[in-house]
This record gives sequence, structure tokens and C-alpha cells, in this order.
Amino acid sequence: MKTFRLFAVVLLIAGGSFTCRDLYLHAKARLAGVLIRQAWEQSLKTGKPQAPWAWADTHPVARLHIPRLGYDEFVLEGATPRTLAFGPARIQSGAAMGKPGNLVLAGHRTSWFRGLENIAQSDRIELEWFDAHGALYLRTYEVKAIWIVDPKDTAMLAPTPQDVLTLITCYPFGRSPYSPQRFIVRAVPLGTARLSEHSV
Repeated sequence: MKTFRLFAVVLLIAGGSFTCRDLYLHAKARLAGVLIRQAWEQSLKTGKPQAPWAWADTHPVARLHIPRLGYDEFVLEGATPRTLAFGPARIQSGAAMGKPGNLVLAGHRTSWFRGLENIAQSDRIELEWFDAHGALYLRTYEVKAIWIVDPKDTAMLAPTPQDVLTLITCYPFGRSPYSPQRFIVRAVPLGTARLSEHSV
């Protein structure tokens, strides 16, 4: 009987710990999202990158929309493990925002890029970014190809002579501990519009 009670107490403590940890991580992610949005809005006003919190080694560089999926997230600079905990991010070996070449964005399959599970060819992707003067641009892309590849197959991440957008995440989607493949979306630009001038 004592063993059963001890076991029950251990289970309750463990369950409580996991619940508290999940609540903490959820609250942290929500707060980070608010701070990232504020940093984006401040960047639009000043034309200068704004870190979302004092010790952040990243900043928002774009806003990514996939209208059919109801997807709307801010893109951070530098796809490091720490940065990817807070949102999708630009892989720095790819093209920069608004520059020619292969712009590569990465995100986790369990969170930021989970919505890609339902993406389809011909879907529209919208990307907003600002330049060094604070002018806001919008480029619309159309999905042309979707691949599931081996992690060693990095050809889709290589520079390209034409402008393309490449989204990459692990595969399969969901919380399975195994993600032996990569899910890649390739989109081509349909047009670019200047939405606003520098606001300060």
C-alpha cells in the first residue's frame, strides 16, 4: 500500500511539473510573439532592425502570409536553433530580403511551419519586408513545386540565377520524435509592390 501511495505521489509531482513547464513555455512563446510584433512595427518606423528584447541576437526581417492557410508569421534573421524557437527564420547563406536569388526560410515542423502540411501547388505566398530606409515592400509568390527529400539533398538550398522563395522544414509533420526527411516548398515571384515610404 505504501508503495502504491509513493508511486501515486511521484506521478502527481511529475504530472504537475510537466504541466507547469508546458504553461511556462506557452506563456514565453506568447510574450515573445508580442515583443517580435512590436520590434517589427518599430523597425518600420525607423528603417533600422530592432531586436525584440535586449539580449536577442535576432530581429524580425519580414512578415510571411499564406492567405489560403490563414498563415501569418514574422520572419526572424538567422536560422539558428535559438532563433527558430521563436519563429521562422531566414537562412543567411541564401538571398537577403528583396535581393535577387534563392531566399530560404526555415521553420519547425511542430510549430511555425506546421501549416505547410496543407500547402498546395498554385497557392499564393506573400512576403512583406522593409529596406534600409524603412520603405515597406510586398512580393507575391506562387507555389510551383513541393518536394520531400533526404537531408543530404541540399540542391534546393543552393543559389539560383532567378528569384525564388524556398521554405524548408523537417518531415513528417507533427510531434513524432523522428524526422528523417525534409519538406521543401519552392515558389516563384509574381510581382512586387512598394506599400509605403519611410514613415519618420
